[in-house]
Amino acid sequence: MFTGIITDVGDIVAADARGEVKTLSIATDFDAASIALGASIACSGVCMTVTSVTASGPRKTVFTVDAGPETLAITTVASWQPRRRINLERSLKIGDELGGHMVSGHVDSTATVLKREDLGATTRFEFQVPDALARFVATKGSVALDGTSLTVNTVESNAFSCLLIPHTLAVTTWGGAMPGDKVNFEVDLMARYAARLAEFPRM
Repeated sequence: MFTGIITDVGDIVAADARGEVKTLSIATDFDAASIALGASIACSGVCMTVTSVTASGPRKTVFTVDAGPETLAITTVASWQPRRRINLERSLKIGDELGGHMVSGHVDSTATVLKREDLGATTRFEFQVPDALARFVATKGSVALDGTSLTVNTVESNAFSCLLIPHTLAVTTWGGAMPGDKVNFEVDLMARYAARLAEFPRM
């Protein structure tokens, strides 16, 4: 589990496709000694399993992860190549501060950036999601976009907007996001289960 609070921006240094699996090597400032094999790290919102860790290069650590067919089909991972920057978050530990909202790292689909408005103190982004997922997005609710916990400001049909503060733009990949970009989208867990419960009649 994660909270959508980004703790580092990683650099993809290698991307190797072998059959249906894509292996990614990611450079980070995380301490190599603190990353166990099999650990979960959210990579731009996608929960991925660490398969190797080395201490190397100008940044402290390079770790590898494997992306399978399902991940490649429904997320942005299929397009990731060297020099791409991605948001990183370590998995929660008991006692950690829950600063965002509960995020599973199980991406539902991609969202498209429709518009960016730099308003001075904040930047407003407008997104579009598939029609089937629009019902999970609510004003003042939470969404995870590229692993970042964001609050929904407005909703209209299958489009919604979020306001990002300067700090978020500075410490994540959002500073470079532009209209037309695809980002990983995960609906709020509570919205997911509430919708599922509503499908069943009361006993």
